[in-house]
Amino acid sequence: MPELSSGDTAWILVCTALVLLMTPGLAFFYGGMVRMKSVLNMMMMSFGAMGLIAILWVLYGYSMAFGNDVGGGLLGDPTEYFGLSGITSESLSGSIPTFVFVMFQCMFAIITVALISGAIADRTKFGSWMIFAGIWATIVYFPVAHWVFAFSDDEGYTGGWIANNLGAIDFAGGTAVHINAGAAGLALALVLGKRIGFGKTPFRPHNLPFVMLGAALLWFGWFGFNAGSALAADGLAGVAFLNTVIATAASMLAWLIVEKIRDGHSTSLGAASGVVAGLVAITPACAAVGVVGAIAVGIAAGVLCALAVGLKYKWGYDDSLDVVGVHLVGGLVGTLMIGLVATDVLVADSPLGLFYGGGAELLGKQAIAAGAVLAYSFVLTVIIGFAIEKTIGFRSDKDDEINGVDLANHAETAYEFNDSSYGGSFANSSKKSAGVTSKEGASA
Repeated sequence: MPELSSGDTAWILVCTALVLLMTPGLAFFYGGMVRMKSVLNMMMMSFGAMGLIAILWVLYGYSMAFGNDVGGGLLGDPTEYFGLSGITSESLSGSIPTFVFVMFQCMFAIITVALISGAIADRTKFGSWMIFAGIWATIVYFPVAHWVFAFSDDEGYTGGWIANNLGAIDFAGGTAVHINAGAAGLALALVLGKRIGFGKTPFRPHNLPFVMLGAALLWFGWFGFNAGSALAADGLAGVAFLNTVIATAASMLAWLIVEKIRDGHSTSLGAASGVVAGLVAITPACAAVGVVGAIAVGIAAGVLCALAVGLKYKWGYDDSLDVVGVHLVGGLVGTLMIGLVATDVLVADSPLGLFYGGGAELLGKQAIAAGAVLAYSFVLTVIIGFAIEKTIGFRSDKDDEINGVDLANHAETAYEFNDSSYGGSFANSSKKSAGVTSKEGASA
């Protein structure tokens, strides 16, 4: 029988708070990269997700993700823990209280939804976003979390197909969080269409210190995300913590080098974006690779994501803040590289990747897991987004987009330029300044 560990419980409580902090960090990160007439709407999409998804998670989301499987590894029983029924303060998940595990996983659900918002910045109705967030979490994230995070046990519990039947490795959410959100971001960008002026009018981040602050908060919170996924204060958590630092550092440096070679200078926005790319890529691999592997994952993410953010201009989709270029591509890099550089150097009995004598079998499993999540998320998101757009409308009206979605959605602006009336003065100045910008930077 499992026994309660006060040390493990304390550690996961801290990690839960760290992962929650990531969503306000993301709000600053995304908020700094949009124009000043959109910053509140951008940040509110993250804060809105914090409120809505937390409620849905405790009502039925946890049950759909971690209830006993009812559909061939595809879905947990949504009624088993409805409203967290059947769970008490004495219930344990391993060595920690089940309520602590419930809240830890809740934070993953929240930030996955929030990540999508960066793809549709500057042009989204807040109410429609909230409806989308609730539907998407219900029919996309909760089932995919079951696929990836729900592990069967010897006591009769049956979990998801990726974790158990396929046996792919995703320690902290490269598929369930980042590929999932990245594919959804691409789908919504296609459904909503391009921002007014995309490809003609560059969009400059309005507050780079916000971006740097957001990246710092994300890196700090990510230790809870990755090391906390060990669900214990043990050596495995230490390995995940170590690799999270190493891969992220390598990715930031690689992104800056790419910028220097390509553009002649390295930027603060590039540094922040490289940090997030490294964090994304190491997420699935943080307990499966050694230090050299972590460096390789970080370098690959920094280089490939820095190059991928330009694809939207080539292929004509308007992913406003490069959710595709960083989260989808970074998630794919980290998930697939497990099949190449996984090793048992740091964690005994870990599967071996191709470069460590393990053959191509693990790489194949990783590719199947990544492809399945990508396809499921993309197709379902297109359907949800299209349905909302054709009924209540998802995209803001043209005038609202020009004048600023902050005013249209929230009747507020981020900055006061006139003590007597922020609304009129800001709207007028926005009309004059809209489009007087330089090249939009890459972001997550």
